[in-house]
Order: sequence, then C-alpha cells, then structure tokens
Amino acid sequence: MESYLDTTKDVYKEAAINPQEGLCCTTSPVWSLPGLEIPNRMLQMNYGCGTTVHPRDLVNEPTVLYVGVGGGMELLQFSYFSRKQAGVIGVDPVPEMISAASKNIREAERVNPWFNSQFITLKDGDALNLPIADNTVDVAAQNCLFNIFKTADLKTALKEVYRTLKPHGRLVMSDPICDQDMPAHLRDDERLRALCLSGAIPLKQYLDLLVEAGFGTIEVRAKRPYRILDPTHYDIDELLYIESVEVCAIKDPIPVDGPCVFTGKNAIYFGVEDFFDDEKGHVLMQNQPLAVCDKTASALEALDRKDIMITNSTFFYDGGGCC
Repeated sequence: MESYLDTTKDVYKEAAINPQEGLCCTTSPVWSLPGLEIPNRMLQMNYGCGTTVHPRDLVNEPTVLYVGVGGGMELLQFSYFSRKQAGVIGVDPVPEMISAASKNIREAERVNPWFNSQFITLKDGDALNLPIADNTVDVAAQNCLFNIFKTADLKTALKEVYRTLKPHGRLVMSDPICDQDMPAHLRDDERLRALCLSGAIPLKQYLDLLVEAGFGTIEVRAKRPYRILDPTHYDIDELLYIESVEVCAIKDPIPVDGPCVFTGKNAIYFGVEDFFDDEKGHVLMQNQPLAVCDKTASALEALDRKDIMITNSTFFYDGGGCC
C-alpha cells in the first residue's frame, strides 16, 4: 500500500478517537427529517464536504453502500429511507472508525424509536477492494473520500464501485475540486491530501474519470465554495480556490454519441409555435425551460435558431432533464 494511504488511515484513526469538528467543512446543511434525531457525536464526526443523501435516489428501500463510514451520520440518514435489515452497508479500513460509528449507531437507536441498528451492517474493507458482490447495490455513496486518492487509485475505486452497482444504479459523491493547477509539492504532501485539500482535481477531469469508468449519465447537483489555500499559510505564489461538488453518476450504458452530462443548462424555446421538436426526442414547449445535458445543449446551439436560448451551466441540477 502506498504511504499516503497509510497517512490517511492515521489521520482518520485520530479523528475517530478524538472527534475533530473542523476536519472537513460540510458546505450543505444537514438534512432535517421528521422523527430523525442525530446524536451530537455523529454531528461532530461529520467529516464530509457536502451531502450524498438525496431522497429521489432512495425510493423503494434500496440497498445502499457507503464507503468511508465517518461517524455514521449518513448511514443513519440512508437508513431513514431503507428500513430493512442490512439495507445500508458501511465499509471502512480504519478499525477505530468502525468502532466509533458502531457506538454512535447504538446511541442513534436509543434516541430514534423507528431506527433499528440492524438496518446497518459495518464491514472492514476499503474502496480499492470492496467486500461487496457484483451488481448488488442500488445506491453507492462516498463523501470527501475519492479526492484523497491519486489518479491510478481513483480509477480503481471508481471501477470497484461501478462493479457493485446494479444496472441503472447510482453513485452519489461529494468531493473538493479545484480548477487551478495544484502545485506538485502540495499534491505530494501526504497529510494535506489526507485532509481533503491537495488532492482536489478540476471538475472536468473528475467527470471524465466517471465516464472512463463506464457511467453513461452524470448529474452535477451542486457546486459550492469550500476552502482557500493562500500564500500566508502555504508555500504557494497565488490563492488557490477549492470548491465542493455533489455529483450523481448513473450506471447507464454510454450512448453512441457520448455520455449525458448535466451541468445545469436549460433550453428555452420562445418562437411563434406552441412547441419545438428537434425530432431527436427533445420537445421544447413555448417559454418553458427544459433542463438539458451538455450534449443536447450543444446540438441545439448548432441549429443556430434565433428562437432558442441555451443558458450557461449553473452546476446545480435536480432532475427532470431531457434524457
């Protein structure tokens, strides 16, 4: 195992023993759901940079795989939607984190009458070799983990989670990204990488790696400010702006003309007819915005019509799109 992964384990071993609220900076609010009470220690151990819990992914009591358990908060939130024995599987390579999450889950059982700790199964294992059978998971998730990996390991982790998903299953992720060049000495700093800072890569590269792993539909659901690396605190010449991104990658076949990647673009038809039909499966009703993938946006722009507007990417997408 590469030394940077050992450093990561050491960082999260300490974070399991002594909760560190500032270890990560969650940029989306914690879900508040009826009847759900999250123990305080779980909140203190919320070592993510966003959320991976989206109700529209979690219909019909899915089987959920969560890689990197943290304090167990998202395991509990997933269980809210999948109330069946072993409906949620948490995998982590750090024994101390498994132990801490298990303790927190027992406390959650005490304060939530609906919750049974048997809804959750905790397993020793890591993202590079998941102890999960092929095609058995409806939803997989990871929060502020994959950015830690160097490129070769990240590709392995994506292939592993793709393997576990059922056809049309969903991989929901939150990670830091950085569209500026990350200096090599920061990228190679094992502790900064473990702290979810210097492993941040550009969004386009992040999405391209998902397509390379085989995902045919990708949704960029949110993009928010995360951290600043500045010359006062780091050996760099300019400010580095890091954002957090929330993405869902769906195990659909990749279409012949390329993946469907949604980055928050909309098409708006404002012509004289009631609707516009591009005869390729996309019908635009007059003055009703339609969320479109980047591929469809480009095709509509190529028509060079004066009565169709394509909006810029907002990097916020919540379904209802063209594909």
